[in-house]
Amino acid sequence: MIPRYSRPEMTAIWEPATKFRIWYEIEAHAGDAMADLGVIPRENADAVWKAKDVEFDVARIDEIEAVTKHDVIAFLTHLAEHVGSDQARFVHQGMTSSDVLDTTFNVQLTRAADLLIADMERVLAALKARAIEHKDTVRIGRSHGIHAEPTTMGLTFARFYAEMDRGLARLRNARDEIATGAISGAVGTFANVDPRVEEHVCAKMGLKPEPISTQVIPRDRHAMFFATLGVIASSMENIATEIRHMQRTEVLEAEEFFSKGQKGSSAMPHKRNPVLTENLTGLARLVRMSVVPAMENVTLWHERDISHSSVERAIGPDTTVTLDFALNRLAGVIEKLVIYPETMLNNMNKFRGLVMSQRVLLALTQAGVSREDAYRLVQRNAMKVWEQGADFKTELLADTDVTAALTPEQIEEKFDLGYHTKHVDTIFARVFG
Repeated sequence: MIPRYSRPEMTAIWEPATKFRIWYEIEAHAGDAMADLGVIPRENADAVWKAKDVEFDVARIDEIEAVTKHDVIAFLTHLAEHVGSDQARFVHQGMTSSDVLDTTFNVQLTRAADLLIADMERVLAALKARAIEHKDTVRIGRSHGIHAEPTTMGLTFARFYAEMDRGLARLRNARDEIATGAISGAVGTFANVDPRVEEHVCAKMGLKPEPISTQVIPRDRHAMFFATLGVIASSMENIATEIRHMQRTEVLEAEEFFSKGQKGSSAMPHKRNPVLTENLTGLARLVRMSVVPAMENVTLWHERDISHSSVERAIGPDTTVTLDFALNRLAGVIEKLVIYPETMLNNMNKFRGLVMSQRVLLALTQAGVSREDAYRLVQRNAMKVWEQGADFKTELLADTDVTAALTPEQIEEKFDLGYHTKHVDTIFARVFG
């Protein structure tokens, strides 16, 4: 998590001051519930709320932790400095550190997820707008990086929309799955804290009670959350890679917006590089870097250990901050992407009708030619285009074996571009409803 790849809305979620504020709210709400149950005096619970406007001193908490070697105890000590030792003596009654730490972590993750959901919605809006704009903009489809058959730029955007829409659905599910809290005490048995305290705290913090916690919230929830972020990052890279390929000089069907005063190279003034999508490729790797550690955090000793703790202190902020920045960068790239329809047509026609080979193949088989012979006839004419720069349709019309099965009009008809785009509306209806 570095400023270069950070947005303030997301970094604020992970600031120490935010974390301590959440800790405070959990402790205060727990005190309310315990007072309502008659476990602690009401005046002590109310006294804690007198600190609701306090700006907790992060440096002071760090100073105390340097002695206690325990972050939660350091915070509770600092809280008592504001509330008063006698009035704060029932704070954290029956609770354990993980009740505060795990519940706070999930509050932070749900807040981060809400920002990421908004980011995804912006990306989807950009993809949909460009898909509609270029629904009928014909370009060549490629397989193995080689010309295949015609498609449209709108379909390219639409398939990315569908992929990211699946990612959004997964993210919403992951947010729901991570939105649990636990105030169950040592080893999760509620021996020293009433389950109703947990219910009250979770309701106040926007969470659901964890059905069963073993002092910690089960980490399979977190593994799924970070795995979902990893998949979204991969989809983001999928889009970025397509744009990078389209911007190659030999292709140049689209390119990132190049702003006035922008420089592409310190050595070559002519350069206009796909730096934003290259950056997105790298950021996607950083996001996916968290997936395996999150998976490995699922396995803990017995009811609890802290082998997961150091991992989560890093991947929680780093992954969400990075993905938040990257998704907003991606949305900007798509919104401003410069499209070159004429270049797309020129590229498609570079091999002079070759991309219509399947239509001719199918027509020959429908005319009674065996598939093996039809393939041989079409391929031998196609190779002349590859090797001699010939025109595919001209070669077919001059091939007596082909014209024995197909009339010139039938051959001509096989080069109609509209044939390949006739179901675009059907696909759009499936994707966009």
